[in-house]
Amino acid sequence: MPKTENPVIYGGQAVMEGVMFGGKHVNVTAVRRKSGEITFLEVPREDKGWVKSLRKIPLIRGIVSIMDSSAKGSKHLNYSAEAMADDSMEPEERAKQKEKEESSWSLSMIVGVTIAGILSFIFGKLVFTLVPAVLEDLLFERIVNNRVLDTLIEGIIKIVLLLGYLWIISLTPVVKRLFQYHGAEHKVITAYENGEELTPDNVQKYSRLHYRCGSSFIILTVIVGIIVYSFFHWDNIWERMYIRVLLLPVVIGLSFELLKFTNSVRDIPLLRFLGYPGLWLQLLTTKEPTNDQVEVSIASFNRMRELDAQLERQTANSVVPEGTSLDPVKG
Repeated sequence: MPKTENPVIYGGQAVMEGVMFGGKHVNVTAVRRKSGEITFLEVPREDKGWVKSLRKIPLIRGIVSIMDSSAKGSKHLNYSAEAMADDSMEPEERAKQKEKEESSWSLSMIVGVTIAGILSFIFGKLVFTLVPAVLEDLLFERIVNNRVLDTLIEGIIKIVLLLGYLWIISLTPVVKRLFQYHGAEHKVITAYENGEELTPDNVQKYSRLHYRCGSSFIILTVIVGIIVYSFFHWDNIWERMYIRVLLLPVVIGLSFELLKFTNSVRDIPLLRFLGYPGLWLQLLTTKEPTNDQVEVSIASFNRMRELDAQLERQTANSVVPEGTSLDPVKG
């Protein structure tokens, strides 16, 4: 197949024993069950008009996109975790659990999962932002008396903590498999962007690293934070923490724009290096997938594109075409 000139830009994320892909109209997660079967969660995208408007505003769109991804991603992670738990149950126990879930699932539970995803992101980001600042202040307050140097050391501590954390969790079997599915997700997107027929052999030829990855965004927030925080003065640790929290939306917004820029110039020899820090971090957050894992990623991607095509042909009254199993809660 010839390389696609203007492919649709898709994104995704790894989940437990599977991959989620987001399309124009639907998000689809494919999970490999213990039996070998691949099951799907198909959730229509229901972006409000004001959300779509905010996605067009520079700086603001980064914050909106990250919050939206955290909220929607939590639902798909929850589905994959439930699938793993279901596979570990005895048949009788599984039947009782399914009956309980069907009777208790409600709008409040959906909202709860969404809020939990957003709060988890915010809490994690605050901890990752404040702990390095506190450590730098405790260790270097009497040694360093330069705010720019303080901020640089803080950034280095943040990178060390990040790399250490990722390396430690990558040693666990569950997270290692999650990172393999992360690599499978990247390979499928890259193969599609290069116009390849999506077969395991074709997909495996491509790199597990991708410029648009959320891992790249993480390292960019560190780099952008070092620059932004250097422009502000503080007199004590409390002011320092206050400034970090206050400027966090600015750092996120700028990092998102920089991520878009590095992706747009990745084919320009003199500028492609701007995306290298994110690619280097992905050496930790992705692993080479097996063919079975690539098959799951392909199944998710193909199902997402199939449903997107069907929904493109919907009539104005938004009737879901016969044969789909779309449901805003569970597919």
